[in-house]
Amino acid sequence: MQILLNTSNSERLQAAFIFFTRLPFWRIWNPSKDAYKSVVEYWPLTGWLTAAVMAATLYFTAIVLPYPVAVGLAICSRILITGALHEDGLADFFDGFGGGGTDRQRILDIMKDSHIGTYGVLALMLYLLLLFLALTSMSADVAALTILAADPYAKMISAQTILIMPYARKEEEAKNKTVYRRFDFKAGIGLAVQGLLPLGTYIYIMYAGNWQMLLFVPCIVMYFLYLLIWHRLHGYTGDCCGAIFLLTELSIYITVCAN
Repeated sequence: MQILLNTSNSERLQAAFIFFTRLPFWRIWNPSKDAYKSVVEYWPLTGWLTAAVMAATLYFTAIVLPYPVAVGLAICSRILITGALHEDGLADFFDGFGGGGTDRQRILDIMKDSHIGTYGVLALMLYLLLLFLALTSMSADVAALTILAADPYAKMISAQTILIMPYARKEEEAKNKTVYRRFDFKAGIGLAVQGLLPLGTYIYIMYAGNWQMLLFVPCIVMYFLYLLIWHRLHGYTGDCCGAIFLLTELSIYITVCAN
């Protein structure tokens, strides 16, 4: 509660855009250190920006370039705007859980290691391949609209991780020296609006498939990832959050392809 009193909503919003993107917002904003403990509260809102950049890149480059090239450029655009933050988490997650076995401390040590291993490389390759194939299976307009809906919704789902699990390390052992604060009911409502508004609009405007699957498949993916993480670590790390986001988002694209 003390953090909530010491940081304003605008500071927490500024911190979220500085933390989750590599755009030079730090040149105009200077939020307090405590504000970074609440960045998850605005994680889906940063997804509005990253999704808009990715969707716009895909749609407009597809007008002048072959569609597969446009999809590749769209994927690159998000990686550039986020600094591969979530992809780094995905690689570390698979390295840790793939190479650490059932040894909790070994998993944490591997995930903190800056070197990437075989499991991480394979995970990134397979993830990017599936993402590319899923997006190229859609038309440019459908893919762009799906991106606008999937990114914030997946981040909203992934944000629940900090509510259902404690942080797996001590704060001073965190990569960024920050442990996310558990958000309250009011912030949870804000998260829901940020994540559900784009998805609800997408379903209402153009989605012709089974919309319940679009809602629940990523939740199911998140649940099984939660079970794995809880069984091995009894807590989350930032890498876990990044991996959950990318995998739940990918499940949305695959669900759209299936319908």
